[in-house]
Amino acid sequence: MDLWITAILIVMLALLIDAVIGDVPNAIHPLRWMGNILNRLDKSIKRKGRKGTIFKGFMSYLFVLFIFAFITLTILALIHTKIGGDPIDAGILGTTNLGEIIWIIVCAFIFKLTFAVISFRRHCKPIQRDLKNGDLESAAARVQMIVSRNTKGMDAPHIASSCTETISENYADSVCSPTFYFGLFGIFGAWMFRCTNLMDAMWGYLNEKYGDLGYFPAKFDDVLGYVTSRISIVFIAMASVFVGGSPRKAISTAREQHTMTPSPNSGWPMTAAAGALGFSMEKKDVYVMGHGELPTIKDISRCYKMVEIAAFLFFLLVTVPLFVLIGVHIQIWMEDAIIRLFEAIF
Repeated sequence: MDLWITAILIVMLALLIDAVIGDVPNAIHPLRWMGNILNRLDKSIKRKGRKGTIFKGFMSYLFVLFIFAFITLTILALIHTKIGGDPIDAGILGTTNLGEIIWIIVCAFIFKLTFAVISFRRHCKPIQRDLKNGDLESAAARVQMIVSRNTKGMDAPHIASSCTETISENYADSVCSPTFYFGLFGIFGAWMFRCTNLMDAMWGYLNEKYGDLGYFPAKFDDVLGYVTSRISIVFIAMASVFVGGSPRKAISTAREQHTMTPSPNSGWPMTAAAGALGFSMEKKDVYVMGHGELPTIKDISRCYKMVEIAAFLFFLLVTVPLFVLIGVHIQIWMEDAIIRLFEAIF
């Protein structure tokens, strides 16, 4: 099978897995394992001096990235050599064999673990159902699982706003960024971003406990998300056409209001979504973005449908071309390097 066909199949199969199967249970999800490792590191690291603690945070990032990238790349490399019986590059560039087929499936599954598209819909539908039934207490409790703010006693418009905020913000963090870096560096690139993003979520706080330890992952997350967050507004604008939105307002609102969020990156997709769909998003005492009233129950559906279309367009126009031209070649090189390392040691 030609290499470019193999690359396309991996990306499309990963997207299909996300749509049909969704995420694996949280208890066995690699990101949960990653979080457990970070919690153990957090408890064991002694904070002594700013520079020393920043360095420990940096080494913690390299340690976690090494674990997940090395293990998954080793699994993929061994599939070809042990099942296919051919060298990695020959197995992909030559005729199709069992090892290559399994390699495509496993690679797609591992890639899927680093991004999420349909999960927006799955998380928000129960909240919409509670809102329709007038059960604000249950809806607020469900929203608490997807946002960091206190949702107790929240009214329906702010619950809907919380949903649209997390949907649009995570479009950049859960779709554009991991798949962009997968396109550039293969599985390693996807883990590179995912490790950074999770560490930023867990350690990226400007307080006495994490201000130094989380310094590197927080800054690196801003760097990695710089390009993708800004690219995301183009795809939100394109997708807004399919849900009755305004591409022009998506771009103009993002340009005018993207600085309203504390994060230098999250404001771009959030303000683009609010502008495109013609409503406001409000996090009390933090920001009000967009124009018009707060979103309704129907606006939640419009938002996740728009993001799903935007995700497909991003896969089609960015992830696939990058992975075909660059990422798959780098991934094969890394897998081949691992096999050569094992051969040299053993």
